[in-house]
Amino acid sequence: MNWREYIHSDAEVLLGKPVVKGTRLSVEFLLSLFAAGWTEKQVLDNYPTLTPQSLRAVFAFATECMREESLFVLTPGWIRQRPLLQKL
Repeated sequence: MNWREYIHSDAEVLLGKPVVKGTRLSVEFLLSLFAAGWTEKQVLDNYPTLTPQSLRAVFAFATECMREESLFVLTPGWIRQRPLLQKL
């Protein structure tokens, strides 16, 4: 899927956060709805300007962003395990 047909960023809209074109619904906000347990039907019913394709574009965008990022898993106590930096 070409998410660029559905997702864009404009400095004048939500400080440049990626949003679904024609809306002020950010990718971050829509992902948070799914993370909170909303279904696709609930999202589409509550935000009728969205389409199933635009929701797939949100996930395609997020997937591409994650593919380009490096993730680090921090274990409990990781700060205590790091050596202290010395003042110069």
